[in-house]
Amino acid sequence: MGCRRTDCVERPLSRLFEKLGRLVGTYPIGFFIVPLVLSATLGGGFYFIHEREDNDIEQQFTPWNGPSKKARDFIREHFPTDTSAFSGQRVYNEGYYAIIIAVANGTADIMTKEAFEDIIKLDSTVKKLSVAVDNKLTFDTLCSKANGTCFPNDLLEIIDYNASKIPHMDITFPVYSSPTSAKPIFLGSSIGGVTTKGRDIIDFAKAVKLVYFLDNRPGAEAWLQLFQETFLKDQGSNNVKVWVAIIGVVSAGLAVLSSFGLMLYIGVPFVMTVANSPFLVLGEDQSTMPVLYTTSHTNVHDPVPTRMAHTYKEAAMSITITTLTDVLGFYIGLMSDFPSVQYFCLYTSTALLFCYVYNVTFFGAFLALNGRREERKRHWLTCMEVLTVAPPKSSSCYTLCCTGGDFDKETGAEKIPPVNNFFKHYGRLLTNPWAKAVVILMYAGYLAGSIYGCFHLEQGIELRDLAADDSYVIDYYEYNTKYFSNYGPNVMVVVTEPFLYWDKAKRLELRACTDDFKKLDFVSEYLYTSWLDDYLLFGSAANLSLNDERSFMDNLPKFFQAQPEYKQDVNISEEKIQASRFFIQTIHIANGSMEHKMMEGFEEKVEACTAASLLTFHPAFIYYDQYAVIVPSTALNIGVTTAVMLVVSLLLIPNPLCSLWVTFSIGSVIVGITGFMALWDVRLDTISMIILVVCIGFTVDFSAHISYCFVSSRKPTANGKIVEALFILGYPIMQGALSTILGVVVLAASKSHIFRTFFKIMTLVMVFGLVHGITFLPVFLTLFACGSSEKEKEEEKQEVKGGVVASNDNQCKGDGTGLRVGSQRRLRWLCLLCGRGGGGGGGGYTHHHHPPAAAAAASTEDVKPNKRAVSPALILGSHGDETDGTDDREEEEEEEEEEEEEEEEKPQTDTDINKPRSDIWGVERERGGYRRRREELADPSAGGMV
Repeated sequence: MGCRRTDCVERPLSRLFEKLGRLVGTYPIGFFIVPLVLSATLGGGFYFIHEREDNDIEQQFTPWNGPSKKARDFIREHFPTDTSAFSGQRVYNEGYYAIIIAVANGTADIMTKEAFEDIIKLDSTVKKLSVAVDNKLTFDTLCSKANGTCFPNDLLEIIDYNASKIPHMDITFPVYSSPTSAKPIFLGSSIGGVTTKGRDIIDFAKAVKLVYFLDNRPGAEAWLQLFQETFLKDQGSNNVKVWVAIIGVVSAGLAVLSSFGLMLYIGVPFVMTVANSPFLVLGEDQSTMPVLYTTSHTNVHDPVPTRMAHTYKEAAMSITITTLTDVLGFYIGLMSDFPSVQYFCLYTSTALLFCYVYNVTFFGAFLALNGRREERKRHWLTCMEVLTVAPPKSSSCYTLCCTGGDFDKETGAEKIPPVNNFFKHYGRLLTNPWAKAVVILMYAGYLAGSIYGCFHLEQGIELRDLAADDSYVIDYYEYNTKYFSNYGPNVMVVVTEPFLYWDKAKRLELRACTDDFKKLDFVSEYLYTSWLDDYLLFGSAANLSLNDERSFMDNLPKFFQAQPEYKQDVNISEEKIQASRFFIQTIHIANGSMEHKMMEGFEEKVEACTAASLLTFHPAFIYYDQYAVIVPSTALNIGVTTAVMLVVSLLLIPNPLCSLWVTFSIGSVIVGITGFMALWDVRLDTISMIILVVCIGFTVDFSAHISYCFVSSRKPTANGKIVEALFILGYPIMQGALSTILGVVVLAASKSHIFRTFFKIMTLVMVFGLVHGITFLPVFLTLFACGSSEKEKEEEKQEVKGGVVASNDNQCKGDGTGLRVGSQRRLRWLCLLCGRGGGGGGGGYTHHHHPPAAAAAASTEDVKPNKRAVSPALILGSHGDETDGTDDREEEEEEEEEEEEEEEEKPQTDTDINKPRSDIWGVERERGGYRRRREELADPSAGGMV
């Protein structure tokens, strides 16, 4: 299967980088110093880091325009909080509050006199806390009030703050009817771990929760800080260890310093997720591997500018592809609904841009300086002049400390590491049919396991995951989930439009809607609060007719006077009820899956109600909104990023079909990571969504290098191309993956869930990316991309012997059909010297066929020059492949021009002319060999064929 090369972008960029490399090699000191000065200047932005820190959980980890935020705006407008009649059930935001969960030791019962004596002392200590803000502020001054007193803890009110009453009272659960209260008291959120006996009387309880609400006023934050210092020992820390991540690769450290400083200068918030960015930049720094590998394959005898020009021409394009795809992926992440993701992507993309710039300037300058050291034959460590070759019988220690580097005396390039030979044998192994079958079966198993995991992936971030493992927050959430999860949020059901409440038929329709909510398995059928139901009972007890508008509206003030808490549930404006709300009690909301199910169930019931326009709300729903957007947002980011990666690959990888395989590799790795996340107990949340977007760029790193090497190889068959690609890049790719894993493995022991999640997903990215890059993708490329026909496979066996092209016919046909142009450059050069006989516009040299055995003995008399030097048909290769031949001819002419320019820049000896050169892909070009061969063919005395 033939493949067209689309290198209209790649070739001019390679030339541009070649010129840049020559410039860096000529003036390395300037390119070394400028990044240091720039980094020092931009690093001053860290002065503002404390001002830019943003640890607002709601702001960073909830969607910008989540539906619950819009619902909260509606609640705030139509049901404003009455600060003189505070109700915890009716708050629309979390506000300021402190919570204490008291748990009995061991297996003891907390409903004892001794336990409650401690609880009452604890309550007294809390209420005695005071802070000085302008003047002394106590809890009684700052607390939220109802009926002129601080909003109470119901359980302590029931026993009248007297612990001795506990053994003698029959307290029912979850609702207690107090003789001193007209309304039943809900205790489901105050007492946990409850077992009951006859008539729902508490027989045993394990925990008690005390809540202290504060008004939103000056001094509230200071009081909460004092509360923490008094009762809590939070060993966690909000300070991000940025500097630890900077240690490592200097250019990556400079990039982090410059990018973070720039972002802090311009006022971008610094959120906790940004702490992962330095590790990513260090991992991305593996892009320098192709540069290192390319410089090791330049001729050590060449001038440094020439070596740097060759290095940049061959390696900078690979770095550009990977950096461009990574940066575009992060900028696409700015489309996310989560601010924490947006800020992370902004910091990281800027860091990657700086990393790229510093790699081609600062790091390149260092390579040039190192090249100067090699020119002067100085030791790599001591910089002292050393011998090139160790004297005979010298010790290994002498060789290490007193001699220079080892290189191939024929090519002038550093010797290929022995491990590369392993990848050559490994590549040959992959080209066997049975090995390909095994790889395909392995891929099928990988894909099946990944798809299975995708269907079991849990969604949403839990707030406890944002705290350190040794934080008091972890204990709080554990106790709260263990003892108080039987009763979840008390949810508002809001009628958002004017409604005919006095119309009996309409009321029945509305009741049907509310009854549908009660049928949900996570909603209590009996714990229900409705101002309308109680109003109808009030009217029935007072013999009032409430079935007409006038009577209904006129009697409402009397009802609110009797039960004032309901006044906050009805919005009356312009003598009409503009909105009202009811309350339902959820049960068994113990984990993220139930939270997701609850949100979906409520949304379904809201849409199904035709009697009125409804919405549901609870302050916790602000966080639950992530379940509605996390999957679509992740899919959108991944889809758009993958599409952009495809476009970039098409532009920069000179083969469209291989670009499609790069895109396929991206999708395959993402499916694998998503599936195995579930198997490794990682949820799909804002943290993992960030890293999933990141993994696209890293996947491109693996697949793009192999694909670019594959299409750049001059081997005639797909099997040969992939063996060469693995031989050249298998080891650097493996080094990159392993170095990245080693760079993040320290995070496995972190106390932060965010860092552990980062480690897990990055490990999956590296492992699956590596397996795709050196196993799956090579096999697929040989099977489906840029394959070779049977004719090409035969041509691979052709040999050049004594000037004779050994083809199937043992001759180079005069009509150009003896060779397929584009298969091997050496054969094409030889074919240019063959002529077409006779007229017909053939031109060139007249070719008289000789038997192979007599070819070497041919006389120069057989050569008769015509007017034209070379036949166009011969340059094209065949009459039926003119378009391809034209492209090849133009490519050859351009390469010859470049080679001639290089030859003019430095004097060459005959030895230099015959010396083979190599690029990043290890392809020997042997320019002098071509010329020498042509001279031999033109000279019958050399035994050539004319």
